[in-house]
Amino acid sequence: MSEILERIKEAKEKSKKRRFKQTWDFSINLKGIDLKKPENRFSVDFALPEGRGKDTKVVIFADSLASEARKIADLVITKEQIESFAKNKKKVKEIANKYDWFFGEAPLMPLIAKAFGTILGPRGKIPKPIPPKANLESLVQAARKMVRVSLKGSPVIHVPVGTEDMPEEKIAANIQAVYNFAKEKLPKGRTNIKSTQIKLTMGKPVKLKLE
Repeated sequence: MSEILERIKEAKEKSKKRRFKQTWDFSINLKGIDLKKPENRFSVDFALPEGRGKDTKVVIFADSLASEARKIADLVITKEQIESFAKNKKKVKEIANKYDWFFGEAPLMPLIAKAFGTILGPRGKIPKPIPPKANLESLVQAARKMVRVSLKGSPVIHVPVGTEDMPEEKIAANIQAVYNFAKEKLPKGRTNIKSTQIKLTMGKPVKLKLE
């Protein structure tokens, strides 16, 4: 962990102060992996142990759970509203761009797919079905910490691991957690990792030495 903390400090020193809150970007550069094989590609939602350092907005499509959902979600869309949105693509796009994570009661999923699928799908925001007897509050709290760890067309994994105003120790913990998770997902584990680096949004990258 001390290595990560030292590199975070170095990256901060190499970054000029900006007028906006910058994000910490963690990159894992890969080698020896054939991305033409579907089994080597993945896209997984991962909860950062120390959170993202910024608000993420959650939508719940709800019917029987609507009352409970209103207490914890940023937006609740009822069954009746889903049907009306099918005729208002402009509004659907606004919601898709404004909110980060989407959940829906299982019986509503066909309706959601019809009204929102073509817009949420390309954005990687297809709603996740709410499991039976799920604790909605825990579900939403976990979603607010989520980032997407994905490996698709190019041999590199980019993950936001926090914001510049977060304590350095929390950024370090998030980096280590993402690294360990990615290492487990790769077919040859650590052998597939060429290098890693950390940078602020507008800052210069700094290499990390992780095992």
